Formats: sequence, C-alpha cells, structure tokens
Amino acid sequence: MIRLFYNLLYPLGLLLFLPGQISKLLRRGNYRHKFGQRFGIYDRDVQSRLAAHRCTWIHAVSVGEVAVALKLSAKLKELDPEFFCVLTTTTTTGFAFATQEAGDGMEVLYSPLDFWPIMRRAYAVIRPSRVVLVEAEVWPNLAAEARERGLPLALVNARLSLRSERRFRRFLFLVAPTFRCLDLVCVQEPEDIERWIALGVPGKRIHQVGSIKYDPAETKVNPDLPLQVLRAFGIDGDRPILFGGSTHAGEEEILGEILRKLRADFPAFTLIIAPRHVERVAEIRTRLARLGLSVSLRSEAETARTAPPDCVLLDSTGELQNWYAVATIVFIGKSLTARGGQNPVEPILAGKPVLFGPHMENFSALAQALVANEAAIQILDPNSLQEKIAWLLRDREAAWRLVANAQAVLARHSGAAGRTAMLVMNLESTAHFRVETIRK
Repeated sequence: MIRLFYNLLYPLGLLLFLPGQISKLLRRGNYRHKFGQRFGIYDRDVQSRLAAHRCTWIHAVSVGEVAVALKLSAKLKELDPEFFCVLTTTTTTGFAFATQEAGDGMEVLYSPLDFWPIMRRAYAVIRPSRVVLVEAEVWPNLAAEARERGLPLALVNARLSLRSERRFRRFLFLVAPTFRCLDLVCVQEPEDIERWIALGVPGKRIHQVGSIKYDPAETKVNPDLPLQVLRAFGIDGDRPILFGGSTHAGEEEILGEILRKLRADFPAFTLIIAPRHVERVAEIRTRLARLGLSVSLRSEAETARTAPPDCVLLDSTGELQNWYAVATIVFIGKSLTARGGQNPVEPILAGKPVLFGPHMENFSALAQALVANEAAIQILDPNSLQEKIAWLLRDREAAWRLVANAQAVLARHSGAAGRTAMLVMNLESTAHFRVETIRK
C-alpha cells in the first residue's frame, strides 16, 4: 500500500521539483547526453551488449560513489573473471568519471528515475542477477523490484549519519519496508549496526567491514599531470601550496583572504581550488579577483602567461585525487560555510596534512577519529584556519606527524573492498537458495 501511494505521488513530486532539477542540469551542462536512459529508454547497441552478458547492477550517484563502485567492481572481477556489471550513475560528472575509468567488463548508464513503469523497463533491459547499491541509494521501486524478481540486493559502504537516522525514524512506517528488502548491508563502523537494525534491517544481514573509500590499498595517486600543468603556469615544486578540495560558496573567498594575509611571511605561497561544482568557476574567479588575486583556470595551462598566478582554479573533473599529490596543506570543503563536509581520505592517502571546519556531519565518525588521534585539525572559523595553516607551514615536523597519525587511522579500513566483495559474491548463492526454497 505504501509503495502504491509512493508511485501515485511520484509524478506530482517530479513536477514540484522539476524547475530546480532543470536549473541544475542547465548549470552543469551536457544534460541532453543519453537523456532517455533516465526514463529507461536504451538504444539498440546498449540492449545488444546487455543481452550478451549476465550482469551485476551497481547503482551509484556521483563521482565519490562511482569511485567506490569502481573499487568494488575491480575486486569482484578478481573473484570472478567472467564478472560483468552495469554501473548506473545520476550526475553528468559521475557519468563522465565512470566512462573514463570503466574497463571492458562494465557498461555505464544513467540511473533511471525511481518511478514504477520506468524502473520495470530498466530491469527488463538490464536483466541483472544481483543489485548492489552504494552508500545511501536505497530507492523504494529499485529495491522492491529486486525483491519481487528474487534478486539479491546489497547496500555497500552504507552511509547513515545521525541526522539521517533521526529523520528516517520519524517516518519509520514508510521507510522500513524498503530497508527490509536489503539482503546485505555492509557498514563502515561498529556503531552503524544498531542504526540499521533500528530502521528494520535484521541484524544477521548487517556486516561491519570498514569503508571502501578509506581502504588505503585501493588508492593510487599520480602527480604527473598536475605537475605538468603547474610547470606550464610557472609554478615550481618548491612553492608551498594551499589546496581547497571540493569547496562550497564562501569558502573560496576565505581561502583567498588567508592567502593574501600569509603572503607577507610566505611570498611564494600559492592557492589551488577544486570547487565541488565546476560550473561555479566563473563566479569564483570574479570573487577572488576582487581580492586582488590573479586567477587562472586549469584549462588555460597551454596558453599560460609568464607570471605565475596567485590561484589556480580546477575546471576539470575526475582529477582531484591526483591533484592532492602536489599540495602542501589541504582544506576540506563544505565544512566551514556549509554543512556535511567532504571526504578527507584522498589527501591523507596522498600524504598531506588535513584541516576541516566544524561541519563534517557526513563523515562524523572518521572526523572524530582523526581529531581524537591528532591526525587532522578541526578549526572553528576563518581566523583559526589561518593560524593553523601558518603553523603547519612553519613546522613541517608537526605536519608530518599529522599525516602519519592519519594514515594509521585509515589503516583500520585496509581490505574493506575485498571483504565487501566476498560478501557480495556469497550473497548471490545464499539468496538464490532462499528463493528456490520459497518456490518449493
């Protein structure tokens, strides 16, 4: 009955949120690309390729979740040489990143809208043997269709913040039927187990395996391209670099102001910013220019002027992990002027000291562990951010201690991708056994 109401109200909700979604698509561009796939419409070439394979459907959202999906699929391929998967992603940036990194054993598609007839059409074309959801993508029709077809359904690298848990608990009668469809939930921390049990998932289906995102063995950093770009701008490898990763509105100006003030003590100090939404680069460039800073875009490297810029803005996607390798100090975005925070793992694995603001709700367990183990610095405001940056620039031993402590914290998650892959592979046989038992 709940699912019936969901599908009756879905078109109304779609119309309600349509203006905002259209605005977002226009800002980010490339929205016409394979647009029909969002409605479960696939061309003949896609249908032909999918018909030739028995596949796993992995559903992600954007770049971060796609990175998890790619790590997991690599491990599944090690366990099963015949492994083939369909990776669906919601955003254009996620699609571009997935397409760039996908190998021969993967078909990248846009995620279908979670409306009953659309989802049924998608299942009919993809014909998965199992479905794997990444982090928080548990949609009612996607989950219910898997259950009705007798397909094993897993949620990996499950992410459930305290805020989300409280919100779900208020509407438990609505969300519990969807969560009960999950045959496997792979959580990151021991305390996550009780949260998922409270939302209706049987405890025996929940396994604490660590975070695939935080798995140190699965991340490789290649600084060659960033170094080449910086050399084109006349920025040598000895310059101290403050890197703002996945920044949100307001944070870029704070970093620019800090750069201006610290230039008196560190004349070669340089700022690199990777905004969370690349479509904001023009606006950010204008705001930084008002501070008196010279700003260049990463795409302008081939036509760079002779004088090195004060700031380089990354207007590319899928390169962030490698850019951390050239940083001296990294500030984690969406943690000072916005709520939620971004993932601090990639700069830590690149061997860089990390600072973030008071709002790391989406990574609260990791942020708390890092601060408690003197493995990262949490600042409260722009003034304290400037003080800590200056301290780290002066005291390189302190910076290296932060890095060593942070990598020790991440080591607890080593092997998470492999453990998750084993559970997903085992799930297929146990779920099929359960379905056959029911039929008999």
